[in-house]
Parts: sequence; C-alpha cells; structure tokens
Amino acid sequence: MSETTDKNKVHYDLKNVFVALLTVDESGTVTFGTPKRMPGAIGMDLSAQGDTVKLRADGIDYYKNTSNSGYSGNLTMAMVPDWFREEFLGQTLSTTDKVLVENAVTDQPKAFALLYEFDGDAKARRHVLYNCLANRPNVAGENKDSQREADTEELALDCSALPDGRVKASTTAGTPESVYNAWTTKVWMGDTVA
Repeated sequence: MSETTDKNKVHYDLKNVFVALLTVDESGTVTFGTPKRMPGAIGMDLSAQGDTVKLRADGIDYYKNTSNSGYSGNLTMAMVPDWFREEFLGQTLSTTDKVLVENAVTDQPKAFALLYEFDGDAKARRHVLYNCLANRPNVAGENKDSQREADTEELALDCSALPDGRVKASTTAGTPESVYNAWTTKVWMGDTVA
C-alpha cells in the first residue's frame, strides 16, 4: 500500500473483544492467561483519568505536568457471559444445580487484560488495556410493545497501570503481520520501547 492509503483516517465498530487473566506476584512479575473471546460486544466508552498539575511562580505557569490514572467507563455487551461472571466477577456456580450465585461477602473480582479492535478504513487497529477490573452489571429490562429489540448489559470498567507503568498498547500501520496476527493469542508484552 502507498503511504497515503495504508493508514486509518477513521475507526468504527468495536469487535474481537478478548479477556486474559492478569496475575502479579509478590515480586511484581506480571503474567497473563490465554486470551478468551468475549462475544457480543456492542460498544465501549472509556474516559481518560488523570489530572493536570500547575505550579505558579514568577507570575507564570512555572511547572506543568499531567498524571495518567488509566481509563474508566463502560463496556456494553449484548449479554455478559456466565463464564465471565464466574471467572472475573468472582460469582460461584453451584455444583449440582448449576446456578450462578452472586455473594456480597465472598465474590472477589479478578483483574484482566482487555484486548479489542476497531475497524478502520485501511486496517482494523488492535488494542490492549493491561490492568482492568470490572464491576457487576446493572439489572435492567423492559417490555417494548411486541418488538424484538434486545436489551443490553454494561460492565463498569476501571483500567489502570501495571507495576511498570504500562496502561495500554495499540498496533500501528508499521506493526509486523506476525505481531498483528498473534494479537489475540497471547497478551503482547513486547519488545523494548524506545
């Protein structure tokens, strides 16, 4: 492709959402489980979190800096899968009756990497948010005058930094095909960042 046609100008359509269990041991070593596809992603709205710090001195903004506190927002799904509720929200599946139980005392959510992509006018761009925690979705539903329009569910997400400071990574037009094609098979922890 030429220089003018191989880069995205717009993006649309969230798809190929995967999650991978995040484990950080006592020494700060980060490992991820194998990514698992989470079907039914409808949309995502995450706001950047952080502050701008200014120090006024000598009648000017003498020092300015920003902090990166990750992202916070919602992932809208057609329906949150039962396996996600069990593995990542900490809910329990009863042994005999196979009933999924939410328990305010024992449920312990688990951190995960969120892998996803947006279609682009040149090529789908792939992303990973390294350290996400989800809150259980609200319960909602309504009658819609004999229509078959489906209700949706939203997961509230809080995505923060790994111990080494990494929050997010994204493919670019220059990403090698081997890295791009393997994006959802293993969480990319990468080469040396310049």
